[in-house]
Amino acid sequence: MDYCLITNDLKKSYGHFTALNGLTMKVPKGSIYGFVGKNGAGKTTLIRLICGLQQPTAGDYTMYGRKHTAKDIVKSRRRMGAVVETPSIYLDLTAEENLRDQYRVLGLPSFDNIPELLQFVGLADTGKKKAKNFSLGMRQRLGIAIALAGDPDFLVLDEPINGLDPQGIIEMRELLLKLNKEQQITILISSHILDELSRLATHYGFVDHGQMVKEISAAELEAACRKCIRLQVSDAGALARVLDHRGMEYTIRSEHEADVFGKFSVTDLTMELAKNNCEVLSMSERDESLESYFIALIGGGQHE
Repeated sequence: MDYCLITNDLKKSYGHFTALNGLTMKVPKGSIYGFVGKNGAGKTTLIRLICGLQQPTAGDYTMYGRKHTAKDIVKSRRRMGAVVETPSIYLDLTAEENLRDQYRVLGLPSFDNIPELLQFVGLADTGKKKAKNFSLGMRQRLGIAIALAGDPDFLVLDEPINGLDPQGIIEMRELLLKLNKEQQITILISSHILDELSRLATHYGFVDHGQMVKEISAAELEAACRKCIRLQVSDAGALARVLDHRGMEYTIRSEHEADVFGKFSVTDLTMELAKNNCEVLSMSERDESLESYFIALIGGGQHE
């Protein structure tokens, strides 16, 4: 398999704080790589390093076959576009003026394909409207358009759907899928909205305390995510006592709801619950979600 980015034992420290602590990861060419971790896990630090905004304390990374210490690493970085934290746009300029400015920065000889680029990201009809009057979703799409100005084949996005309303999230999802499938652009995306990430990613990297905990493809993740039976009951406490007695694995979700893992006789369980004055109100089969898998892998708490 070919990779556009490989990091090897990458470390980054700020004084006594270690943001990356030996991070090793591989981003396959053509993938949408979901970079998942809690607050402070090191995701944004990694993005800053590969964009050349900061230098690693130790370790190395390779982008399109060039180590970050190579004199011509800039050639690899020219193949990358990025939106780090917030889109870098001029609020008093229109979408087209923002792109023209970026084209000048990159030294591109012609503005001819700007209308096509604006059309691609859904901003063709913004005309003379200034970016300060754009919705958050429009600003995010303009940021991506600016990142695409140099015709990259690797796009790095830090929380691109953070703060968007449902319609904005759908539009962003469709844009990223289009970039990946139609333009064959590899996308590295960090996001805390795991349900949405599961609709996009072909590969995942789960990071914690600056270290890679697990890399897995979407197909492997789907196979690894366990199925469970979600039970609605009159008394989850009584259900827990019965399940403990039977040695079964479960997760209590509320005082009336629980997920039960593994195979079991529904009839036997229902009868035993009835003896404990617990009524089964409903049951349904469910797959473990990406969020559940993440929490089981890394632990609870807030994630960015």
